[in-house]
Amino acid sequence: MEFDFLPKLPSSNLDDRTFDDLVEECVLRIPRYCQEWTDHNLSDPGITLIELFAWLTDQMLLRFNQVPRKNYVAFLELLGIRLQPPTPAQTDLTFYLTTDLPETYIIPTGVEVTSLRTENTPAITFSTDAPLTIGKPYLQHFLTAPTVENTPQVLQERGTNRWTRQPNGLGGGDLAIFAEQPEPGNCFYLVLNSPDSLAGNVLAITFQGSAATPTGINPDRPPRSWEAWDGEAWKPVLLREADDTTRGFSFYEIAQQGRNPTQGADVIVHLPEKFPVASFTSYRGQWLRCSFSPSQLNQSGYNRPPRITGVGVRSIGGRVRASHSTLSEEERLGISDGSANQIYQLQTTPILERREDEYVLVTPVGGLPQKWQEVTDFADSSPDDLHYTIDSLTGTVQFGPLIREPNQLQRQTKIRSKIQQPQPEDTIVQVASLEQQFLEHQYGAVPPRGAEIRITAYRTGGGRQGNVQGHTLQFLKSAIPYVASVDNYQPASSGADGESLEQAVLRVPQMLRTRDRAVTAEDFEVLARMGGAGGVARVQCLPMTANSQAGTVNLLVVPQANPDGLIQGVGIAPEQFGLTSGLRQKILSYLDQRRLLGVQIHLQEPEYVGVSVQTEIALEPAYQNPFAEAEIIDRLKFALYQYLNPLTGGIDGNGWGFGRPVYTSDIVALMQQMQGVRYLGAVLLFPIRKQGDTWRRQPAPEPAIDPGIHGTICSWADDRLRSSHVINILTR
Repeated sequence: MEFDFLPKLPSSNLDDRTFDDLVEECVLRIPRYCQEWTDHNLSDPGITLIELFAWLTDQMLLRFNQVPRKNYVAFLELLGIRLQPPTPAQTDLTFYLTTDLPETYIIPTGVEVTSLRTENTPAITFSTDAPLTIGKPYLQHFLTAPTVENTPQVLQERGTNRWTRQPNGLGGGDLAIFAEQPEPGNCFYLVLNSPDSLAGNVLAITFQGSAATPTGINPDRPPRSWEAWDGEAWKPVLLREADDTTRGFSFYEIAQQGRNPTQGADVIVHLPEKFPVASFTSYRGQWLRCSFSPSQLNQSGYNRPPRITGVGVRSIGGRVRASHSTLSEEERLGISDGSANQIYQLQTTPILERREDEYVLVTPVGGLPQKWQEVTDFADSSPDDLHYTIDSLTGTVQFGPLIREPNQLQRQTKIRSKIQQPQPEDTIVQVASLEQQFLEHQYGAVPPRGAEIRITAYRTGGGRQGNVQGHTLQFLKSAIPYVASVDNYQPASSGADGESLEQAVLRVPQMLRTRDRAVTAEDFEVLARMGGAGGVARVQCLPMTANSQAGTVNLLVVPQANPDGLIQGVGIAPEQFGLTSGLRQKILSYLDQRRLLGVQIHLQEPEYVGVSVQTEIALEPAYQNPFAEAEIIDRLKFALYQYLNPLTGGIDGNGWGFGRPVYTSDIVALMQQMQGVRYLGAVLLFPIRKQGDTWRRQPAPEPAIDPGIHGTICSWADDRLRSSHVINILTR
């Protein structure tokens, strides 16, 4: 472990003798201690033994001169520095019910879902972080509007005269949901009501259509969009086209199967995490809308309005946040012996960050359980404070120590002199007790003798292995009533391994420099990484501009992602760098306690721009065989995915710089370093940019790809997107 980041102060060499010096000194002492030994040649066995022991002594001196490294670690311990435990990855789990339940259903906290276990990989377990409430929606209003507005102003109630109220919706009418001559922007609203929250619920909206009412659209690409109001904006809620079995209200599949559209077809929508009650004009409820989207290239629009005869809504599941963790509950630690500095060991490690309902209970003999408080150290603990500490890496629970403090030497000397003088027995006892008080101090309370010690709950897990791909967590560890299936549509992210000693050595100077207060731009970057507890890979504080709001700090955050894609040579998709709501809240909560009064902090993701490289190479004659060609191409692709990456990219290997373009010369310089490459052909760079919710690869190459001032470069392999790198071999 090299401390290259430390100032280069003069360091004393505690023993500067070398191997040659030790051998020479021993040879010079031979005549003094053994005069009969006259053969001092290198071939003499005695000289060989001298050289052996000189080598051993030289190694000991080498270790002796490295004592400052040990001292540095000891200084870290004196500062109370502890290695940070692993950070759990997070994702959203979607639970689907077996049937529509007659009342609100709650899935409790701590439900465990695992991935598939194979011969080579163990199962990864995630547990839910909060209870999931699956409500009972009630369709209150069916409204139409001629245009799409962020705040609806012109609404027409369509469910009063033509429709009849039914237990799960409206029916008995015949309604054109768009204008008689449909135009982009036509929309309708479903205003829902529920006694419980519908946030995160999965709704099945059943539409009954009129028979033989063609609309003129392509059922495979219907020009409509589904959105929900989250209190600030309209959020897309249709996860995939297959969830719309009405096929854009054309009821195409029903007609193909020979069924009657009046039997109904479902549209499955996934409501956002925030789905509040809102009021627009005179209507109040929770709002969904479907709008006629402008037609795209090669996409036909509605030439006739879709007509429906009924609509109903029901909850079929819900989405909840989950973390890579396993829950242990009601673990008994042991029985107190009444002494100070008691230490107990938890059964499984490492321990994740504790929540409010995870703490130690101490039950005295014949008394009531006492809730004790976890602290980082006992520096501010008095003898009556019910405090304890937990080492997250080792899983050790420690109670207050008894520390001997031989301070105030003069007073203690006077006390001892009084004891030595003739005094009454009571005075001697009082003075001895006073001396003991000066010599010892109890930090934190001691559990009484015979008390039972247990911990209510704690969670273990974490690590980068928790950054699993989407559609991986599909197996319930134990059966849950009425739950048919579970899935994670988005990959898990923000999982990180525990901190190493080398990482702690780099972290401490930053911690001492910031003094746990965010003032400068560097302070915000350092503390944001600390607040992410290992889940943050990179942070950049954006400079103030003429349009920046005073008192606002904007941070670009790149979360940790699973590096397995780099090891496998396929890169990391930008979806794995998503800034989850859990990580966002953790960083903001940490910075909120350390920012200056009045400073507002905004976190945002950088704009990721993909790059696909296409080029040709010629190899040296010695490498012109199929095995060498395949090996070199794999190595070049591996190097490209490493180089064009937010985590490991760039010249320094610490991640592609924010706002830095990628040029063809960068790729040429990288590929020329590969052994066996004789020369390169033309290097083409194809940008991949996100348009709406989809990624698109531009057909024409660009000489330089600029991600923008708030962007960064990434690369990944996707056959459907054609985002992988293409390297061909030139043959003569």
